[in-house]
Amino acid sequence: MAPAVPLAVLALVALVAPGLGAAPGCDHPAHRWCSSRDVAVACQVESRCPSLPHPAAAPVELSLYYESLCPACREFLVMKLFSTWLLLPDEMLNITLVPYGNAEERNVSGKLDFQCQHGPEECLGNMIEACVMHEAKNFSTYFPVIFCLESGSSVTKNLEACLQIYAPELDSGRIAACVQGDTGVALMHHNAQLTEALDPPHQYVPWITVNGKHTDELQAQAEASLLGLVCQLYQGEKPEACGGSKAPKIPSGCRR
Repeated sequence: MAPAVPLAVLALVALVAPGLGAAPGCDHPAHRWCSSRDVAVACQVESRCPSLPHPAAAPVELSLYYESLCPACREFLVMKLFSTWLLLPDEMLNITLVPYGNAEERNVSGKLDFQCQHGPEECLGNMIEACVMHEAKNFSTYFPVIFCLESGSSVTKNLEACLQIYAPELDSGRIAACVQGDTGVALMHHNAQLTEALDPPHQYVPWITVNGKHTDELQAQAEASLLGLVCQLYQGEKPEACGGSKAPKIPSGCRR
C-alpha cells in the first residue's frame, strides 16, 4: 500500500507542477483531492487519502418463509432470528418475513381461499401477521409485535396485548379490517406467489434464503448459528457481537 502523502505536500506538488500526481481529467485543486471519495476517485488519489470513510457494506439479506403455528418456525423466529436482529446493527442484516409456508391457495367460485397445514387458525395467524406488516410498514415496528405473537400462548388471540407492549401507535381496528377484508386476501395471495416462486421449491418450513439463495448448507448454518453465519457473510466492519456465537439445534421443520 502506498504511504499516505500529507495534503500540504500534494498542494505544493500541484502548485509546482500542475497536473502531476492526479488523473488528467481531475479539475479539482490539490487541497480538495481528499475532500470526498468521489473527488479522490476522479483524481485517482484514493491511496493517498487514508482518512476517507470506507464504502458501506451491503447488508446480509435473509428471507424467512414460515407459517404461524409451525413449532419449528416459531422457535427459529423467536430464539434465533429475533435475538440475532437485536444483537446486530440495522445496516448489517435485512430481514424479509413471508408468512404462508405450506399453505395452498384455491379459487372457489371466483374468490381466493387458503388451506393451511395447521388448520384455519394458522391461516388466520398468517393473515394477522401479514396485516401487521402492512399497517406498520417499518420493520423495527412490526418485528417485535410478530415476535410477541409467535412467542406467546396464542398467535391469534394476543394481538391487542402485543400491540400495547411493542407498538401502541398501531391501530388494531385497521389491522382487523385488513384481516377481514380484501387487503388481507391480497397480502396472502402475494405471499403465496413469493413462496411458489422459490427456486429450488421449498420442501419444509422454516425455509431460509440468504442473499437470495437457499442451499442445505446455508439452511443448516442458519439453524445452528444464525449470528455466526451473518457475521461470516457480512463484508463490513464487524461489531462486538460477532466475537463468537453458539446456539442450540432447533427441532426438525414442518414438511409439506
